[in-house]
Parts: sequence; structure tokens; C-alpha cells
Amino acid sequence: MERGERGNRRTPHGERRTGNQTYITEFILLGFGNLPELQIIIFLLFLVIYVVTMAVNILTAALAVTDHRLHTPMYFFLVNLSCLEICYTSTILPRMLASFITEDRTISVTGCMVQFFWFGFLATAECYMLAVMSYDRYLAICKPLRYTAHMDSRLCMQLAAGSWLSSFISLSILVSCMSQLAFCGPNEIDHFFCDLTPVINLSCSDKNLVIMATLILSSINVVLPFLLTLASYVFIISTILRIPSATGKQKAFSTCSSHLIVVTIFYGTLITVYMLPNSKELTAPNKVFSFFYTILTPLINPLIYSVRNKEVKEAMRRALPKYRVFP
Repeated sequence: MERGERGNRRTPHGERRTGNQTYITEFILLGFGNLPELQIIIFLLFLVIYVVTMAVNILTAALAVTDHRLHTPMYFFLVNLSCLEICYTSTILPRMLASFITEDRTISVTGCMVQFFWFGFLATAECYMLAVMSYDRYLAICKPLRYTAHMDSRLCMQLAAGSWLSSFISLSILVSCMSQLAFCGPNEIDHFFCDLTPVINLSCSDKNLVIMATLILSSINVVLPFLLTLASYVFIISTILRIPSATGKQKAFSTCSSHLIVVTIFYGTLITVYMLPNSKELTAPNKVFSFFYTILTPLINPLIYSVRNKEVKEAMRRALPKYRVFP
């Protein structure tokens, strides 16, 4: 019994000793650096972003569910996207806000894996959901006569469920591979959340399995949805350009412009982050672009759909009189 305790002994400061090897059990998320004079401002900024993100996404989903005029495939997928954004932003911001209050930046290795699982699962689901929404717009613009018959409620449910399920399975496989990694030190992650590359760079064990799984799964779950989205918009734009009247072109483009902006922002920042070389000089730009697609995108997406979408604005006008405090 004593030999077993000596052979696998926990040491102070987030370490565990096994034999002659010491393993890390905690990471330190460095976040946006040590700026004590800006802590209150940054905390308030992130708090406002989180509250507004939750409010606008809940409002968007509630409008699409309660207004019968919005009971169409496009708004069904928009409800899924809003629910996804609510969960997505909640995997990162609450913990970041808590670290500002407690000044505790540590996170256990297990907690880090859990955070990455939910972040990766929701980011992958967003890639699929954006591809599904672009396919919906492709059918509506390029095959309008077949749209209602083809995009029925059963297909909508299948596409949405497939997006969530395939993302869950993929991240379960990847995180199970990551759980085999050992971490010997250092334990500082120069990021504001547990992203894949900063975490595996700290591992002192063989990373080949994780790297191979990442390449395969990202090709299936990120590159393929991106190519499907791209192909959908190639057909959409070519169809719009063949419409003879300017009014017809404008009307057709207005039905997909909001989604196109969302896709451009999401994939633009995502590709920039993961195409940047892994070097210390580019750590700050990496954080900035990561901030855009992890924190700002969930805030911007519902605002784009609300501001640029006539049907959503009309639904909001119809809903507001019902909730007036004063007659």
C-alpha cells in the first residue's frame, strides 16, 4: 500500500508524480495578458458581450418559434443556429468572466479537455449548420418550384439532427485520442480558452495519433462543409446573374445576403486562425482572430439576420405590442 502511494503521489502546484516522472494536472490560461489597469474594463466589455449575445439569440429563437409566419425551413435552421450560438459562447465567456473576479486562471487538464470538447463540438456543428442553410438557400433560389416538396419537415429534422450527431461523434473520437496525452510541463497556455494546438503543444508524449485524427476529422467536418457551402453559393450567384430584371436580382439576393455575410465572417476568421504559422510572434493576432469567431460571431450573427431580414423585423414589430408594460 505504501509503495503504491509513493509510486503515484500527488505533489503541490497541480502536479502528480508517477515513479520518477512528474505530470501536470492543471494548466494556466494566460488569457489576454497581465494588464491590471485594464481588468475592470475588459471584464465589463466581456460581460456586456455575453449578456447581449444571450439576449439577441434567445430573442431570435423565440420569434422564429412563436411567430407562425416564420415556420419555414430557413427559420427552423436559424433556431438551431441561435441555440448553437447560445451554447457556444457559454463554453468560453462564463469561465473567463469568473477568472477576472477570482483572479484564478488555472484549469484542470480534465476541465480543459471538457471545454475543448464542447467548443469543438459546437464549432463543428456550426460548420454543418451553415452548409445546411446554404443548401436551403440553393434550393429556394435555384430550384424554387421543387423547394416546398423537397425541403419538407422530415428532411429539415434529418439535416439538423445529422449536423448535431456527426459533430458529437467526431469530437468524442478526437477528445478520446487527446485524453491519452501526458503533460510534463510547462503548464502555461498562451490563450483565453483551451484550443487544440496550444494544448497538444504542451504534451510530452507521442502526438501522432492526435495529429492524424485532427487531419482526418477536420477534412470531413470543416473542409467538406465549407466546400459544400462554397458550391451552393457558386450555383446561387450564377442563377441570380441570369435573372433578367434588376428587381428580380435584388429580391433573390436579399434572401441569401444575411447568410452569406455570416458564412464569410465565420470562415474568414476560422481559416485565418488555423492557417497562421504556429509561432510566438503571431500569438497576439491569433488571439484577436480567435476572439472574432468564438466571441463576436455569436453576437453578430443574430444581429445580421435581424437587421437585414425584413421578415424578422416584421415579426419583431408584431411581437412588441404584446409585451408592452403600459397600454
